[in-house]
Amino acid sequence: MTSSRAPAAILFDLDGTLIDTYHLYLECYRRALEPHLGYAPTDKEIIGRNPVSERRFLVDWLGEKRGEACHAEMRELYGEMYYLKGEGTYDGVVEMLSALKSAGYPMGIVTGKGREAWHVTHIYSDLSYFDVVVTDDDVHAPKPDPSGLLAAAAALGVEPADTIYIGDSTSDLKAGRNAGMRIGAALWPKTAPGEKDTFLHAIEAMTPDWTFEHPSDITRAFAMWC
Repeated sequence: MTSSRAPAAILFDLDGTLIDTYHLYLECYRRALEPHLGYAPTDKEIIGRNPVSERRFLVDWLGEKRGEACHAEMRELYGEMYYLKGEGTYDGVVEMLSALKSAGYPMGIVTGKGREAWHVTHIYSDLSYFDVVVTDDDVHAPKPDPSGLLAAAAALGVEPADTIYIGDSTSDLKAGRNAGMRIGAALWPKTAPGEKDTFLHAIEAMTPDWTFEHPSDITRAFAMWC
């Protein structure tokens, strides 16, 4: 930790930070894209295109008309498959959110997930702690554009400089810096061999204010008395 000043509010990324939807999204994208591409794309091909925003990811791949149609199909698949493929919140996330809520922190989510997929997620996951949720449908550009983060801070009535954004990707942390916020890197999803070191190297130039190995580290940083 490089900054000890207490935040006025805490914002989080969602997928890959609070909930594990990695395999769910890969399968939904693959099934939705297959009829449009004529083949089922591999995990590597999907990941290589950096899907930080549902709609924009598909529109960039297929063009506006086909991308919109594919997104509608993907949303249906997400609702149908969440119970089977969604892996829920990461260990320690619910306890961390409960502690921050008890400590009185206003909290929000800023996600590249669409509003419809958020509603499905909210049904199946214990994520009732947030005062504001900004989805991809609410902004004109995806992260690292800061508009979603700034909208969340405004909705909470806090200044960006007094806000922390915590996420698991370079686009999350860039968005936080672009918004003038302090940033925290979520390391607990980085479990593949070498993944954590690669991520830390990628974000080194952004000098994150915190790196969190586990959700409980966030509790200790901001609500250790809970």
